[in-house]
Amino acid sequence: MESERNGGGADRPAEETAKGGALPFESPEIRFTKLFINGCFVDAVSGRTFETRDPRTGDVIATVAEGDKEDVDLAVKAARDAFDHGEWPRMSGSERGRIMTRFADLVERHGGELAALESLDAGKHPGVTRAVDIGNAAGSLRYFAGAADKIHGETLKMGRQLQGYTLREPLGVAGLIIPWNFPTTMFGIKVAPALAAGCTVVVKPAEQTPLSALYLADLAKQAGIPDGVINVVPGFGPTAGAAIASHMNVDMVSFTGSTEVGRLIMDASARSNLKPVYLELGGKSPLIIFDDADLDMAVELAVSANFFNKGEACVAASRVYVQEGIYDRFEKKLAERMKSWVVGDPLNDPRVDQGPQVDKAQYEKVLSYIDHGKREGATLLTGGKPCGQKGYYIEPTVFTNVKEDMIIAKEEIFGPVMCLMKFKYVPTTVEEAIAKANATTFGLGAGVVTRDLDVANRVVRSVRAGVVWVNCYFAVSSDCPFGGRKMSGFGKDEGMHALDKFLAVKSVVTPLRGSPWM
Repeated sequence: MESERNGGGADRPAEETAKGGALPFESPEIRFTKLFINGCFVDAVSGRTFETRDPRTGDVIATVAEGDKEDVDLAVKAARDAFDHGEWPRMSGSERGRIMTRFADLVERHGGELAALESLDAGKHPGVTRAVDIGNAAGSLRYFAGAADKIHGETLKMGRQLQGYTLREPLGVAGLIIPWNFPTTMFGIKVAPALAAGCTVVVKPAEQTPLSALYLADLAKQAGIPDGVINVVPGFGPTAGAAIASHMNVDMVSFTGSTEVGRLIMDASARSNLKPVYLELGGKSPLIIFDDADLDMAVELAVSANFFNKGEACVAASRVYVQEGIYDRFEKKLAERMKSWVVGDPLNDPRVDQGPQVDKAQYEKVLSYIDHGKREGATLLTGGKPCGQKGYYIEPTVFTNVKEDMIIAKEEIFGPVMCLMKFKYVPTTVEEAIAKANATTFGLGAGVVTRDLDVANRVVRSVRAGVVWVNCYFAVSSDCPFGGRKMSGFGKDEGMHALDKFLAVKSVVTPLRGSPWM
């Protein structure tokens, strides 16, 4: 899990290494469909519910309690009481770490059922989900369990007769709004550092994929996390999400999702209590392939970087730049590779590489972008159409002859669509590639494929992105900070930097009298 989490190093993407398991798929029992507030599963105050659907068919999986402002108020009150008066922030870091480790153990022990829930809810391959998504969540809990007793301040060398030091204190109640593409992973990535810091949390899972977060809440209670420390309120962004973002008793918000919603959350923070906001938003990441690259490896990386998780990944390398010296061979090999790419039901066919988009709205959005590409004059190399008699399946789509000012080259599509472009074979080619890579409003990730260490270092230090992968892609780990720049947001998930979001720095100063030294 630690070295190459979300889809692959240089040799084999995660889809190939994680597939397998018992087939045909057995639909899991849906045990948790209510809100989780103060350690109990409860109905929404309004009594309203909403449906979560199987993207393979459009059929209803379960009916889930729909949280709204009143429910968020109850969840925040529970979290506030647990923070202000409860034991969690007053425990030693090592004790919090022990409980978090038990939580990780339970996530792994129930990994099969969790993977089945997430695969059913999001249309994912259960083998990949078990290896990647469940492994990520457990790994984040273990990593930050180890960090919980290593949160230290500094001793200050002050210029006057003063003695100073800093304390790093838990910030308070954290509002965590997680997306639908990696719901279990994102639950772990956001909740784990908050717990390690001593915060309490209110989690809003995406309305498309609420089931795994509710299951994880039950496991947290079994692990011994006190009531009120973790609260889960399924619901919709304009209601439950907005209530969290504007709540006067929420001390910070961490959100992963679209740039448009990120702006709304910042506005809500400014209009309420000026809570700090941390955003991991959209991306239009470049993958730059130089002509000295291993061609087979480059093709596999491009495929994995675009079509892993059905293209529903914020860091997908949807702009692939290939140097003209190998461009024609790359294009031909890519077209051949896509002929063997299987789209279908990932829960019942072990050969499947790509399942359905998460819901009808996302399916229609991706198809509309494909139509834009056709109208703007890009050339379809592969795909470009829906497929299957039911459900939300789209052929893996590769556009060539893409211009930088086309909508498909500028906007995040969040689906199985690749824009393939070339750059020239001239002495200034590195500068051209860097300029093209940076010609975007986003700055989440980037990749470079080359055997030349000098070229790699030059690109790495010049591309404005939160993470740059060299001869690999989606190589993410719990100890590696992840987060973007520009319109991809700010703040880091993962790594020790993730703790900073949940900690306040307090300076303490006392007079220093009669000291023999300063």
